[in-house]
Amino acid sequence: SSAASDVYKRQGEINMIADAVTWFIGLGSVVFIPIIIIILGLIVRVKPSKAIIAGITVGIGFIGLNMVTGFLQEVLGPAIKLMVKNYGLTLSIMDLGSGTAGPLSFSTTLGVLIIPVAFILNLILVWTGITKTLNVDVWNLWQPALIGVMVWGITGNYVYGAIAMIPGFLLQLLLADLSQPLLSKFFNFPGIAITHLMALSGMVLAVPLNWLFDRIPGLKDLDVDPETIQEKFGLIGDPIIIGFVIGVVIGLLAGYDFGGFMTLGVQMAAVLKILPKMVGMFMEGLTPIAEGTQEFCKKYLHGKVVNIGMDAALTVGNSAVMATALLLIPVTLFISVVLPGNKILPFGDLPTLVFALSCMVAAFKGNILRSVIGCGIYSASMLYLATWLAPALTKAYQLAQYSVGSSGLVSYVSAGLWPNALMVFIGQVFSLPGILISTVVILGLLFYVNKIKKFNA
Repeated sequence: SSAASDVYKRQGEINMIADAVTWFIGLGSVVFIPIIIIILGLIVRVKPSKAIIAGITVGIGFIGLNMVTGFLQEVLGPAIKLMVKNYGLTLSIMDLGSGTAGPLSFSTTLGVLIIPVAFILNLILVWTGITKTLNVDVWNLWQPALIGVMVWGITGNYVYGAIAMIPGFLLQLLLADLSQPLLSKFFNFPGIAITHLMALSGMVLAVPLNWLFDRIPGLKDLDVDPETIQEKFGLIGDPIIIGFVIGVVIGLLAGYDFGGFMTLGVQMAAVLKILPKMVGMFMEGLTPIAEGTQEFCKKYLHGKVVNIGMDAALTVGNSAVMATALLLIPVTLFISVVLPGNKILPFGDLPTLVFALSCMVAAFKGNILRSVIGCGIYSASMLYLATWLAPALTKAYQLAQYSVGSSGLVSYVSAGLWPNALMVFIGQVFSLPGILISTVVILGLLFYVNKIKKFNA
């Protein structure tokens, strides 16, 4: 009786913690990320007034970005739907869009567990110098959480899923550490790393592809970034004109009349003009915190380099990123139809592909031609992997008690990240030993990169 009472008591405490974390997440990134920024600022000895202003400014940046990306989905959704209808595109797996995956991941007790586990593990790794990234992007922990829920679904074992989240999170830190110098230089945000697994995964393909493109005669000499276009052709290279032209082309493919495609053109021009200003709000808030973190580390952590891990939202305001993402909408639709073995019809995920492709554009140094080719190849790989992952993802939706109706298998394009496929494959084929070995291997790579190689020291 006493033992049973203790078990019930511990279970009650676990449920209370889970409820508290769920409540915190429920506040939304507009609230909880600023709170984390303010707390971090106070910890690293930034003046309270400065920390509070920084946190609220980051929140304003999130609001602005959500407004613009929401508008983007609102105006592109009907155009994409018409393109699908006009060209008679039919495939068997429904694309629900990545927007459903975050709430799905955090609506399970397993998904909520990643937050305290990742926080404690991250602090230990930063303190020991095994990583240089201090992740404050709590919301995008849904990505390793989703890995856990899919492994749980495909193996039927809750514990396996819980453990599988750890290598997923470690992979975020490893890719963040490796990509930080390149992304910081291209996007001009010193002291900041991107910890958004969806955005980081494509770097593994983009970096070697860019090396290859540098060695292809003709292609290596074509510099098609917005600045070069504007320098050579004037008006044509202005981000507003690039957005307008792409919007008009998408409108024409959707079968809009003159007023319709002209309106879509102006709307896309507005997106390319407004997004950089919203990202500027992020940087305005994050800069004093990043500077304070570096000063704190110099004084109290023996000069360790520590970068603040943030959402890929910081990267989407770049004109080359947005131009590439918009061009990839019709390209990805076309690829999905001609790709043998693909069963996903892209729809829900197309307006948000910008988050999956943004870091790749940086690897291509903003060259839009290279970015479209490279991201097109990457989109094909995501379609294949998302098709393969559809059973695991459908099971994850069911475990989270999401109704998928009579639609059969469900997935979305950017579910097809290689880290997702790798961890589900390891869990399915090699079970617990494979998950544990992968954890040790990624930890070893982090140790090698930061302690032995002293990368980005």
